Amino acid sequence: MHSKDSNKLPLDAKTIQALTPEMAKQMLSDGNKRFLSKDMIERDHHWLMRSTIDSQHPFAIVLGCIDSRVQPNIIFDQGIGDIFIARVTGNIINQDILGSMEYACKVFNTKLVLVLGHTSCGAVKGACDDFKMGNLTSAMRHIQLAVEKVKTPEGYDRTSNNLEFVDSVAKMNVNLAVEDVLSQSEILRVMYSEGKIDVLGALYDHSTGEVTYC
Repeated sequence: MHSKDSNKLPLDAKTIQALTPEMAKQMLSDGNKRFLSKDMIERDHHWLMRSTIDSQHPFAIVLGCIDSRVQPNIIFDQGIGDIFIARVTGNIINQDILGSMEYACKVFNTKLVLVLGHTSCGAVKGACDDFKMGNLTSAMRHIQLAVEKVKTPEGYDRTSNNLEFVDSVAKMNVNLAVEDVLSQSEILRVMYSEGKIDVLGALYDHSTGEVTYC
């Protein structure tokens, strides 16, 4: 496993080749722990920028929501060249996102696909309230599938006013996205079945900064 000092260096092809999906997950988990403990790695970003001009070897691809408060490089304490980041409202899966994931894993040997949702998600709140607006409406339909799958007692508040429900839907939305990755991409499904990659979901908590795997 990488030491804290070695994490200051850009990853190379040999290192990526030796990584397992479990090690990639641990690298993200260790980074989040450093973030939580305020013990983040001091990096020379300009040096890293120059060192990765001609190559990159990211160990994970993180699909996140567009929320400005959720910055994967920061909350996982990763540097330039360490992770691919894809972002779309509500961290939903579509053809373009799948193509990016396939590119990362098949071409760059990336070991981990992580779908990262977050608490108090505005897109999820919109889906709970059946919000519609232009091109955003299609994204809402994705998330509304998660709304429908979260079962609650009769009379339970299923609107954005109930943050407990919102977060339950956010978690369900992440789990459905993970299922979509494996069901809609033959490339990733084969790599997953062969143990070359892992596909996971997680939720970032705005109130604590902690990432919890679903």
